[in-house]
Amino acid sequence: MMKKQPICNYENSDYRTQFWEGQGREYEDLVERVALKRLVPARGSSLIEIGAGFGRLSNEYTGYDKVVLFDYSRSLLREAQAHLQHDPRYIFVAGNWYDMPFVSGAFDTIVQVRSLHHATDPIAVFRQMARIIQPRGDYILEYANKLNMKAILRYSLKRQNWSPFDKEPIEFAPLHYDFHPDWIRNQLQDVGFKVGEALSVSYFRVPLLKRTVPLKWLVGMDSLIQRTGRFGHLSPSVFVHNKAPDTGERAPAGQFFACPSCATPLVERDASRLDCPGCGLGWKCDQGLYDFKEPISD
Repeated sequence: MMKKQPICNYENSDYRTQFWEGQGREYEDLVERVALKRLVPARGSSLIEIGAGFGRLSNEYTGYDKVVLFDYSRSLLREAQAHLQHDPRYIFVAGNWYDMPFVSGAFDTIVQVRSLHHATDPIAVFRQMARIIQPRGDYILEYANKLNMKAILRYSLKRQNWSPFDKEPIEFAPLHYDFHPDWIRNQLQDVGFKVGEALSVSYFRVPLLKRTVPLKWLVGMDSLIQRTGRFGHLSPSVFVHNKAPDTGERAPAGQFFACPSCATPLVERDASRLDCPGCGLGWKCDQGLYDFKEPISD
């Protein structure tokens, strides 16, 4: 098991109602969906969303045979489960993204939106994504852009002490990071991904604009300029499409979950438990929620 890293934990939080529902973020939600529609393949066999939370974006994956919603928070996944459990395509998995509980090459598509900014070690996260993706799979990543217009303006006016032009990540609040586009590109390439199309998203994330300009107009304008990302990024959010190399592993038939401690494929003892023949640990499934945060205590 990897060295433990601090994890941003939304367990038992009211994140859905405090941050999204009724909080004036319809613009952000809609423009992120526009970006996903442009970058995520419409159909596929298996997709995982990293940091899926309460399943806000789950209805964007209707063309997939199997969809895993992965998050560290059991309570948020229970919220997702409440409105998706009737659909057998969805699998709900709680775990640590530094020790992903899946065999290598398990997914043909990975989506990660609004979660990388909580990663203390994003390079380790990228390595895990490179491991669980199939050869030539698609990894759609959203990240918080350090080099955005607001940060540049604040820095030029000496209202912030860190430079948006410095390429190293900045922790602007506890477990909240912004990333420079060049740094992200370099790290993705270092773990083997081919970095492709990038979109600049959410340019109009300004309270005054959101109050005064009709939502349809804001979304339309954002949609029109998202592809300016091919020339550079000044928006607060960047979506980038990455392609896995031809080399790599593809999950053997019948194997899906792997022990997060030793990476051995797990054996299903019954509907409530998975066992590891390698290290002997057990992992539970509680009412349809696979829980890999801690092993079962026998």
